[in-house]
Amino acid sequence: MSGLLQSALLQLRVAKRLAPRRGASFGERLGPLDDRFVFVVGSPRSGTTFLAGAIGSVPGFVDLGEVAPVKAAIPELASLEPAKAAHRLRRTLVIARRVGLVGSIRPVEQTPEVAHVVDLVPLAFPQAKVVHIVRDGRDVSCSLLEKAWLRPEQSRADDAGLAYGSHARFWVEPGRRAEFEAASDARRAAWVWRRYVSAAHSATAPLHEIRYERLATSPGAVAAELATFLDAPVEPLAAALARVHAESVGRYRTDLSEAQLADVLAEAGDLLHELGYLT
Repeated sequence: MSGLLQSALLQLRVAKRLAPRRGASFGERLGPLDDRFVFVVGSPRSGTTFLAGAIGSVPGFVDLGEVAPVKAAIPELASLEPAKAAHRLRRTLVIARRVGLVGSIRPVEQTPEVAHVVDLVPLAFPQAKVVHIVRDGRDVSCSLLEKAWLRPEQSRADDAGLAYGSHARFWVEPGRRAEFEAASDARRAAWVWRRYVSAAHSATAPLHEIRYERLATSPGAVAAELATFLDAPVEPLAAALARVHAESVGRYRTDLSEAQLADVLAEAGDLLHELGYLT
């Protein structure tokens, strides 16, 4: 597929995802673009979709979902000079919002891979806010193991055209690519969590961190802090966050075998300990 055709197809997906909400005003659809972005980043299966959806449901905000052209561009953006990469990130999201008829309303972008290029965000959108959601890597590994994303011999691809499978992605350390591809599924899942969380933690851009476990037990307190950070109304945000699923916290205790848990700890134990998940 040519690059031009692929880009056109990706933009059509964006248009479908960002179809105007019922009752949206002319200004919300076609007015000047609001650059006060909210970027929700974190490891896949950490709650990025839930959190971005909750923020996007608040009056004055709209959830863009995972913008496929952004996700498809991340591997290249990570290799470009920062100013050039930031310009491309901005251009991609300007086009996506115009195609999706999202104008003067604050957009929420939730592509987890942005964690690897989060320092581009203030260069592309100086008024943007970045929220990093962190979840216990053992629970994240359980959730990732349910998906086909990292399993060997996959012929499928995601909405951005990125192939599933056990091959090493751009974020795998160059000296460990063969090791990643030969690792167990559980170790690869833990690898994903460790690299995404570490990338966000090493960023110089200011982040507001939310722990999924605290969100599950104290959604009101998390909402109050997040509302202050985003300059958003607290009541509707608290109502949206109250729908969090708390029953998935600690699922690794029953869902991971001893061998799988050992592989997770071998790959991500140091970071789990650093973040307080291991005592």
